[in-house]
Amino acid sequence: MERLDPFSLVADELSLIANRLRSMVVADVSNLASAAEYFFKIGAEGKRFRPTVLLLMATALNVHIPELPPAGVGDTLPTDLRTSQQRIAEITEMIHVASLLHDDVLDDADKRRGIGSLNAVMGNKLAVLAGDFLLSRACVSLASLKNTEVVTLIATVVENLVTGETMQLTTASKQRFSMDYYMQKTYNKTASLLSNSCKSIAILAGHTAEVAMLAFEYGKNLGLAFQLIDDVLDFTGTSASLGKGSLSDIRHGIITAPILFAMEEFPELHAVLDQGFKNPANVDIALGFLGKSSGIQRTKELAMKHANLAAQVIESLPESDDADVIRSRQALIDLTQRVITRNK
Repeated sequence: MERLDPFSLVADELSLIANRLRSMVVADVSNLASAAEYFFKIGAEGKRFRPTVLLLMATALNVHIPELPPAGVGDTLPTDLRTSQQRIAEITEMIHVASLLHDDVLDDADKRRGIGSLNAVMGNKLAVLAGDFLLSRACVSLASLKNTEVVTLIATVVENLVTGETMQLTTASKQRFSMDYYMQKTYNKTASLLSNSCKSIAILAGHTAEVAMLAFEYGKNLGLAFQLIDDVLDFTGTSASLGKGSLSDIRHGIITAPILFAMEEFPELHAVLDQGFKNPANVDIALGFLGKSSGIQRTKELAMKHANLAAQVIESLPESDDADVIRSRQALIDLTQRVITRNK
């Protein structure tokens, strides 16, 4: 069977979802409306990685897919399974964007997806309120699914996002320098959304607890791999303005896997990290240690381990001879490789 680009397999549905999202984030107050739709505008919607994963997962777990219904208004009751699974993709994207808006305020970021961040363009207050508004719209949509188990899973995601962001604020060096703490924070901030929404897709389709758990594990491992590579790219990625990694984590005092691994090899990094990075010379010293260490390599290896775990999960799904199901499963496996080979 030919290999297809995972994103192109769901391209039609993605544009359906994008249109529905644009209609769902309309608000009565004009400046709230323009803030809420800021990242849903055509051209600013990003890679739509999460909805892609969820739509592929829906097909990968489906035996039969009904014809796509026409794009309706956001609040009618889903008449069939596929529509309700699409709704999970929409809810996930709204929660994701809400968390980006809030993160950018906390980090005082001025860029996002290649354009000015919302807080930079419209101010912190409106950015926070727009994030809250998106979360509330996600809640309304979630309630319309009328599935308490799914509501519980997605509500847990929001709690995890807040927990992860709070964990990142810690100054206790015992925690900041702990790999376990870092992985737990990473699960909360990045992987929980993907794992719980993948699981929701399985639950809506009426799968067994065992299959639902497999879907969860795929999302969790893919999310962890994704974030580990993000942390590598923060040091090694290319951005037009800098010509090297943006180093935004370390400048914000956020310690990620490459530095944690480097610290195991060079304990003297401890003192530098404890002093913090108000002094730019310390950034250079830390980068020097990172360069001498195998921190980047070990982080990539850890990402690869999680990507492979995610791929194995797909291979252990119940057998199917449906061509669409097989193609979607292959696409989910391909995504695990794409996540670790990307360079932006």
